[in-house]
Amino acid sequence: MNSPFRQPPEFTTRPTLRGTFGMVSSTHWLASAAAQSVLERGGNAFDAAVAGGFVLHVVEPHLNGPGGDMSTLVSTEDGGTRVLMGQGPAPASATIEHYRSEGLDAVPGSGALAAAVPGAVDAWLLLLADRGTMELRDVLSYAIHYARHGHPVLDRVCRTIAAVEDLFTEHWPDSAQLWMPQGRVPLPGELVTNPGYADTLERLIEASDGEPTRSHRIGAARNVWAQGFVADAIGANAARVHRHSSGTDHAGVITAADVGSFSASWEEPVTLNFRGHTISKTGPWGQGPVLLQTLAILDGFDDSRLDPGTALGVHTITEALKLAMADRDAYYGDPADPEAVPLETLLSPEYAAHRRTLIGESASEEFLPGTIDGCDAYVPPLVTLDEWDESRGDSAGGAAVGEPTVGDHGQTRGDTCHIDVVDKWGNMIAATPSGGWLQSSPAIPELGFCLGTRLQMTWLDEAAPSALRPGSRPRTTLTPTLVSKNGRVVEALGSPGGDQQEQGQLLYLLRRLVGGYTPQEAIDAPAFHTTSLAASFWPRTWEPAGLVVEDRLGPECLTELARRGHRITRAGDWSLGRLCTVGRDNEGVLFAAANPRGMQGYASGR
Repeated sequence: MNSPFRQPPEFTTRPTLRGTFGMVSSTHWLASAAAQSVLERGGNAFDAAVAGGFVLHVVEPHLNGPGGDMSTLVSTEDGGTRVLMGQGPAPASATIEHYRSEGLDAVPGSGALAAAVPGAVDAWLLLLADRGTMELRDVLSYAIHYARHGHPVLDRVCRTIAAVEDLFTEHWPDSAQLWMPQGRVPLPGELVTNPGYADTLERLIEASDGEPTRSHRIGAARNVWAQGFVADAIGANAARVHRHSSGTDHAGVITAADVGSFSASWEEPVTLNFRGHTISKTGPWGQGPVLLQTLAILDGFDDSRLDPGTALGVHTITEALKLAMADRDAYYGDPADPEAVPLETLLSPEYAAHRRTLIGESASEEFLPGTIDGCDAYVPPLVTLDEWDESRGDSAGGAAVGEPTVGDHGQTRGDTCHIDVVDKWGNMIAATPSGGWLQSSPAIPELGFCLGTRLQMTWLDEAAPSALRPGSRPRTTLTPTLVSKNGRVVEALGSPGGDQQEQGQLLYLLRRLVGGYTPQEAIDAPAFHTTSLAASFWPRTWEPAGLVVEDRLGPECLTELARRGHRITRAGDWSLGRLCTVGRDNEGVLFAAANPRGMQGYASGR
């Protein structure tokens, strides 16, 4: 391979799958298998993704759930690209004044006060209605089977439950009953069920019986979710006083009316051209433009500075990411006026060229958002984890807080979920569901799930572009990607990991589009991410010049990075990232690849 990058290893952990019928990649093998089964039964990529997405609710409950949210990019055979927005807003009573009156200076990382309106289920159902072909009963049958009859529980699920066992038994008894039904933490591989969620899905199907068309049947299910028993149960349970990650007790503010006010919707993507490809992302209500900003900055460097396998490449990429992440926290959000986010300037070549000049030979320890005429750059509170521990203490019980991802000091706590599908007709989808994980808030017994915690990504500061505002979406981290060439989408990808999502995808795209790596080579290659940013998850700390690395980058590379001032946290050889991808090459051959780390994500296809 003639590549400007360090050569990939001769062998990969797995092959890049290739075929002509259909391909799936997801963060759990059962979701991949369910989605592939739908393709085999004649469904398209969107039918398959919905089936796999609902299975993820059941088999990765520590990473996502029906009470969470979802960001999705889709492309159809005609080449059009759209964003499916499944991010619910803050409830009507979620005001800064209310949270301050509760004695809080930040939105908690767990508990119903952190809950945005659930958006994932309505988004999946809208996708099925508008782009799918199959009946709701058929695509939900996989999730119902695993919820009703059981699935072998993951070791990581068991470890998550064990980390919050005391919280469940002392404060969240409904969660203890759901996730510890025998009075103990389940054992890895033990069959676990969720009859409450199976009942919920079956009631959605029953609500659609008798409707004249497929569209009407799916619409009836969406309506009963938003206006019926689900919304009622959410409102009633959130109103109960319970323990939050702040170590204090509060009632939530979300109501049945809030749930009923939300509908998922279609939006245009934000795009950037990079090395002959068009990269499509969500708008600045998510962190999607961070990837585009970073690529725009890096596009002005020689290829040799873009290699994630060398010290110079790691340094350059990390410093570019810091600049884009600072702009994220200074400018991104969901304001009442969409023009309030200066996205055109942030993605302009002139702005990228100026930002590029700020990358020096040493690691920056500063928070450096850009200066834009007519806009005030917001500087969030910048507190290190050690400072926060000293001033507040950790009263929340470990894994109950924030997003279950790789921690500031490299410790693994899990992450989010992802699924990609491409079919023989050329349809393609990249979907990142998250939130509503089992440790988010007390379980709602009759529904079999709990609420999410996305509001922790807002600030209790009116000056912030991502301030807590009723009816506004929190600035989420969920950020799938589509890649197009010559007007045709050629790849769908995404990765769990909160603030690391864009970072992992950036390394992948550089290795693919500049380095010429195959999909599996790009996934297997050593990874790293910066923690020199204002973390999106409670307690919102940052680590100046922090860099978490896989040891496989090598001792010479790590020594040079440390010499440049990066504060290195070594996370082992195979620990960072869970990227998935599918696509179609120039000859029309389909491909898929999945991350081997954690031995959980799998690709399938033929």
